[in-house]
Amino acid sequence: MSTLVLGGLLFLSINLGGGIAWLVARLFRRSNEGLALLCGGFLVGLLASDIIPSAFHVYESPGIVLGILIGFMFLLVVNKLLYSSSQHNSSVYLLTIALFIHTIPLSLTIGNLLGDSSFALAISTSTILHHIPEGFALTSIFLAQGQKIIGLFLSFIGLSICFSLFIWIGHHLYLSIMAQSILLGVSIGLIALTSIKEFILHNVRKVSMRTSVTFVLIGYLFSIVFHFLL
Repeated sequence: MSTLVLGGLLFLSINLGGGIAWLVARLFRRSNEGLALLCGGFLVGLLASDIIPSAFHVYESPGIVLGILIGFMFLLVVNKLLYSSSQHNSSVYLLTIALFIHTIPLSLTIGNLLGDSSFALAISTSTILHHIPEGFALTSIFLAQGQKIIGLFLSFIGLSICFSLFIWIGHHLYLSIMAQSILLGVSIGLIALTSIKEFILHNVRKVSMRTSVTFVLIGYLFSIVFHFLL
């Protein structure tokens, strides 16, 4: 199966997640803060139930921890650069960067297996299912912050191109497990810090505590549903 086909499958996958997020957003169209809190709860749940356990099971723990620390330092630098110009847009940029980085280890693994036809169906299925939550999260925060749809569309295209590119790299070049572990740790650190600081803590004071807890829990439960269904 070619890298372009897999990139197309990822594009369909994140669009499906985006469609689900759009439907959910219709329910909360009067509360952008609520949608951001929901997205934060969703990402925390996704990390706790899927990404972090899978990462420590497959990749090297020291590399993941080092990557998380690098992600934290990167976040501090990016925050200083972006907050000086646009605090409102910074969380969108950070989440997009985190998701780009998050696709790299999976893409490299798929690239290594690309020549084995027995894995074709499994690779296709995992590509489609694995990125539905990413599409959901990215669309939710774009809608919550009133960003232009063209920006979301370009992010989806960029993710697909990045995915295809690193599949090709993984098929032709070798990247050590330690290096992949560090990259995954960076993405975990960025997603965790962005979801907690930018989506939850930044919006929790704008609504009542009861409303905040409700939206965060709804988002967390959505992630559990995604985890068990996908």
